[in-house]
Amino acid sequence: MEAALVTVATGVLKPVLVKLATLLGDEYKRFKGVRKEIRSLTHELAAMEAFLLKMSEEEDPDVQDKVWMNEVRELSYDLEDVIDDFMQSVGDKEEKPDGFIEKIKSSLGKLGNMKDRHRIGKEIHDLKNQIIEVGDRNARYKGREIFSKAVNATVDPRALAIFEHASKLVGIDEPKAKLIKLLTDEDGVASTQQQVKMVSIVGSGGMGKTTLANQVYQELKEKFKCKAFISVSRNPDMTNILRTLLSEVGCQDYADTEAGSIQQLIRKITDYLAEKRYIIVIDDIWDVKTWDVIKCAFPMTRCGGVIITTTRLSDVACSCHSSIGGHIYNIRPLNMQHSRQLFYRRLFSSEEDCPSSLVKVSNQILEKCDGMPLAIIAIAGLLANTGRSEHLWNQVKDSIGRTLERNPSVEVMIKILSLSYFDLPPHLKTCLLYLSIFPEDSIIEKKTLISGWIAEGFIHKEGRYTVYEVGVRCFNELVNRSLIQPVKAGRFRGKSCRVHDTILDFIVSKSIEENFVTFIGVPNLNTMAQSKARRLSIQVEAEGMPMNLILSHVRSLNVFGNTVSIPSIMEFRHLRVLDFGGNRLLENRHLAYVGMLFQLRYLNIYMTAVSELPEQIRHLQCLEMLDIRRTKVSELPASIANLGKLAHLLLSSDTGTNVKFPDGIAKMQALEALHSVNTCNQSYNFLQGLGELKNLRKLGINYRGVAQEDKEVIASSLGLPDTVYTMIATCGLKTNHDTPDECAQVLLKPCR
Repeated sequence: MEAALVTVATGVLKPVLVKLATLLGDEYKRFKGVRKEIRSLTHELAAMEAFLLKMSEEEDPDVQDKVWMNEVRELSYDLEDVIDDFMQSVGDKEEKPDGFIEKIKSSLGKLGNMKDRHRIGKEIHDLKNQIIEVGDRNARYKGREIFSKAVNATVDPRALAIFEHASKLVGIDEPKAKLIKLLTDEDGVASTQQQVKMVSIVGSGGMGKTTLANQVYQELKEKFKCKAFISVSRNPDMTNILRTLLSEVGCQDYADTEAGSIQQLIRKITDYLAEKRYIIVIDDIWDVKTWDVIKCAFPMTRCGGVIITTTRLSDVACSCHSSIGGHIYNIRPLNMQHSRQLFYRRLFSSEEDCPSSLVKVSNQILEKCDGMPLAIIAIAGLLANTGRSEHLWNQVKDSIGRTLERNPSVEVMIKILSLSYFDLPPHLKTCLLYLSIFPEDSIIEKKTLISGWIAEGFIHKEGRYTVYEVGVRCFNELVNRSLIQPVKAGRFRGKSCRVHDTILDFIVSKSIEENFVTFIGVPNLNTMAQSKARRLSIQVEAEGMPMNLILSHVRSLNVFGNTVSIPSIMEFRHLRVLDFGGNRLLENRHLAYVGMLFQLRYLNIYMTAVSELPEQIRHLQCLEMLDIRRTKVSELPASIANLGKLAHLLLSSDTGTNVKFPDGIAKMQALEALHSVNTCNQSYNFLQGLGELKNLRKLGINYRGVAQEDKEVIASSLGLPDTVYTMIATCGLKTNHDTPDECAQVLLKPCR
């Protein structure tokens, strides 16, 4: 059965359909009234789910369809909350009462449960009627559209890059010279010693790949008999692309090329290019399959040739390289000097003409643009229509990464970035939008991000891969598509990522548009949120909650910084994610009612002042990840062993802490990762119980404080299976790897 994924396109319709099917099972036969409503609802929702998924591929859907999609998606969240409440009420175990008073209490409890179930049944009935009404209304008004609307063809803004005069470009001389050197001999002509030379230029949207490729092409094209510059785009028509390629290399009108099949066109191009020197640019390749077709048209002529490709995806660049050879060129951001040149050239005649009052804010703006040419040009276009005052320019600076004011210049940038977004499959779109929760300039820990994806239901287990390993693959795919930047230096190297401010601006805008995330305490950001928040990102400047905001349906609460007011957990019954990580003001009292969060899957209290986990934690039967690193917790409650779904337990920092475990860990069969355990104060039963955890894949062991003669005893007592990858920590140092292939090693041995 297909995984019931939560996506930004369909909301929680898939999980709702799965839960509705469960409610039609034998376990719920006695609830006849509810079952009748469910049957009539299921078919309606299944049809809506299919339509929503189809419409999510549209970059510019009809306004009315968009309204309908939003309504259905919001209703799906409400419906899942009601179903969860119903199943929780029905699933409450009632122990057989002893004594008269206990029997009276039990009877009153049952009466309360009956009232709750009746209320919830009525809510399901009302929501069903709302969903049918929304569908009928959409069909009714769509039926009134007699005339189809004409679609205005828009010019792809990237296509204009090839017409940009070289005198207007900055920072391009050095990379152009480097590419020309890679593609030519010392005399500046293509090599005849090698059949074909190739360079694949890779980088994110807006980095200037097309512009650079075109400058190299213009420099070299007169030295070749056959030449062509072809743009592929996200949804290529391969027949038209090959016909265009044939017409350009053959110097003939497109209309004069015969249509024919793809195979016939490839054969004609290959025959024409045989024994000829050629230079061809294939711009903007979006997938390996497209390249696999196009490359067949290039003969490996002995006369020498040059092929240049551009792409946003690293795996496409690698495919180009592996099939023909040559080089992969990772385009770099502009340095600050070149950024200033481009910026001031768009606004003033020269850098010297910039008023002194605007120099500081200009530099701050350029730092936020981070060397992305498209962002610099877009912001300069916005400022060109803004008064030249420090106050107004500061407002623009503060809005970068927080949904910039829309004007034609910025819209061009958004259009280019949206191409990358709409090329993503539904689950990756959702994973990307989730990154909008984090404040700008955040270093986002990979395990924290993946845990959030898992808890929200954005990713599921696939085949032999655990759900966390699927998350690692999704993370790597977003890196491959240049949508997130892996942190490559310092202690975060390989374990974290960041989001470019202009990409953050785009995904924040999409999150607000889809009511995916509601932002509190972000200056210069008008969220225009609906009254019901689904995911809440509370950031440093927040002073309190808006009065009209309904919090009972929030699925993810993320609190950043130490200066925010911490909301009461009692307001968030349906939370899946609770992330207080790094909030040093969080204390034991803030977790007093955590046990009422019956849907909670992820709890992060990393680096907080919490010193004790409440016994109520035993009620969190859905909890899958618990992060208590760098807290003051010294002993885990005995009830933690009853958390049957807990898969990831993070205990300490790299230096290790002294958290004592209760006995009974052998019951925690869902555990996949446990780190870091300080062995010096654990019982023998605990250590022996580790060896009984059949799903354990990663274990962090810290031998700090353990005598040398005891280390072999501890190692043998663990009795771990060969599938566990164990991290050995000595004096605060440990090895740590995240790739699944490295999880089959046993490094459990005495430390020197």
